[in-house]
Amino acid sequence: MDTDAIADYEYPDLDPYPSQIKVEIITPCDPTADDRLYHISITAISLVIMLILAILARRTKVDNSKKGLPGLLSPVNFLDHTQHKGLAVAVFGVLLCKLWGLVISPHPLPFTTDSENKQNWVILGVFYYPVLYYPLLACGTLHNKVGYVLGSLLSWTHFSVLVWQKIDCPKTPLIYKYYSLFTSLPQIACLAFLSFQYPLLLFKGFKGNEKDSVTEDLNSSYYNDYVRKLLKKKKPTKISTSSTETPKLHQRIIAAVKSYIYTPEEAFRFPLKLAISVFVSCITLYQVGLLLIAAVVPSLQIARLGVDENIANLLAGFKIILSPDKHEVVRIVVYYMWCVEVCYISATTLTAIVNLVLLMRSMVLHRSNLKGLYRGDIYNVYNCQRSIRASRPALVCWMGFTSFTAAHICVGMIVQTMVFFLCLLIAVFLIIIPVLHRENLILFQILWSMWPFWLMILLAVLIQHITARFCFIKKTSSTRDLRNRGNLFLLTYLLFPVNILIGVILALWRMVVTALFNIVHLGRMDISLLNRNVEAFDPAYRCYAHYLKIEVSQSHPVMKAFCGMLLHSVGQEGNTAQRSRDAEEGIQLVQQEKIHYKMSSAKRARGHWRLLYTLVNNPSLVGTRKHFQRQTTESFLNGSLNRGAKEGSKKDSAIKEAAASI
Repeated sequence: MDTDAIADYEYPDLDPYPSQIKVEIITPCDPTADDRLYHISITAISLVIMLILAILARRTKVDNSKKGLPGLLSPVNFLDHTQHKGLAVAVFGVLLCKLWGLVISPHPLPFTTDSENKQNWVILGVFYYPVLYYPLLACGTLHNKVGYVLGSLLSWTHFSVLVWQKIDCPKTPLIYKYYSLFTSLPQIACLAFLSFQYPLLLFKGFKGNEKDSVTEDLNSSYYNDYVRKLLKKKKPTKISTSSTETPKLHQRIIAAVKSYIYTPEEAFRFPLKLAISVFVSCITLYQVGLLLIAAVVPSLQIARLGVDENIANLLAGFKIILSPDKHEVVRIVVYYMWCVEVCYISATTLTAIVNLVLLMRSMVLHRSNLKGLYRGDIYNVYNCQRSIRASRPALVCWMGFTSFTAAHICVGMIVQTMVFFLCLLIAVFLIIIPVLHRENLILFQILWSMWPFWLMILLAVLIQHITARFCFIKKTSSTRDLRNRGNLFLLTYLLFPVNILIGVILALWRMVVTALFNIVHLGRMDISLLNRNVEAFDPAYRCYAHYLKIEVSQSHPVMKAFCGMLLHSVGQEGNTAQRSRDAEEGIQLVQQEKIHYKMSSAKRARGHWRLLYTLVNNPSLVGTRKHFQRQTTESFLNGSLNRGAKEGSKKDSAIKEAAASI
């Protein structure tokens, strides 16, 4: 092997001598705040807090049935788009960080150091930590000052003890000396947010602003604002003569960039589970990236520093002579190992950046899909007609959507890092380094030796494009047609063998493009990696499609706006009836009584028509009426009566029946 160019190359200043290697031995550290004693204490404290909250919930239910809660088994309403999402998002972040450490740590639970039955302890920990952090979420359920005080104490306890432990033991022998500290940073940030949010809610409660921050779902102005924006007249846009023209290159680039940038809208809020999924995805990106770096890069650095002159003898045994000078061989090997380390770090960084960009794109697509389904554009979202209603598979997918998102991000990052690392190694060792050294141009030599083949392929492609452009297509009065058809058929026959070779190249390129696309988008659940006709066989996309069904059928903003208006009108009718009874006792004047009676009749009529419209057009209420229960399945389209069917007269009778029931 000719290595003169390699030997003459000036490598970076990398010290190859093993005498200067300083290996730091990290011993196990026991913090002052013993983890076992802490968990025993905090478990008992959490149990006491849950008992106190249960008593408060029971008293609230007895004293005030309208604002009371039936219990603490439902700490947060996942179908309420108007509530404060910070508490739930932070608690899920804390839980995810703890479960991530549960899998990595050699001792999953702090109550035992048994390593032989680690699998059993991991299974127990999967159920223990959700119960442990459950009071952090339940303290905000009652919207009560006592709950906020208990939440503040509990969050501050978790936060202070965790920070105390990390200050006492910043270095651990787990994977990397600072891995335990770095992996706990998101957990510390979430606990710090809870420690700040609960006192803030308590302060707002003392100032009397508690009702403004915890309004009921149907009484919120969000749904009314959504309907107002939906019904708002849009300004007519001027139709330009160039609207049919294709956009220019810079316009397409700007539109593509904007499609990957999520900008909040005033009249649209993400569902709570979707907000939690986005935050959980970000934490998963951080944890997986940290694990990939901490598990490989320190080992590569130690291996690079451990290279000595014996590596020349090892390579000579495989008949690889890099240089007659052993010191130069050590420098070359160290340089190559440094290139491998750079490629791995670049691959991990590229994976994190790509997933962040795709996560932003997913948020844009989530909003587009939800707004499309709200409008009824089912075919544009699903590419087929589907019924938007709750079902057993849909409910199961809705429950596990957040967890499935984190799992897909984790697996996707690992696969993407491996593929990107392999691609960078090929690019560096077969293209970049040979070009810099001007030696060992193996890839270029293979391609150059096949120049007649590539020239034939290039000429065949050029001939087909040039002849198609100038010989076989004619333009007459803005229309196009074929000409010289005899020559076209002759050229098609003559180029048949060459097109087979071109087809082989295209098949290989198709395989590469498809593999890279699927690998890059492996962490996304909002798009299918299969063809649209068989996308139901993609379990991730199927889960996402079912998730959208539950969100749209149970949390449609227009439906909630009408329900809120109906409840408000019922409350007004009750007040009007009370005022009419007071008028009979002589409190009000006769003229005022007539005015209120007329107003109540108008409001009652509007409420009746709103209720009628809801009953007829709401898919989730269609099956509750007797007339529609007698209809066949062919008469329904996405939960509503098929207007194109022959049941038009029956629909009129159904409307009359609904009006009569009002």
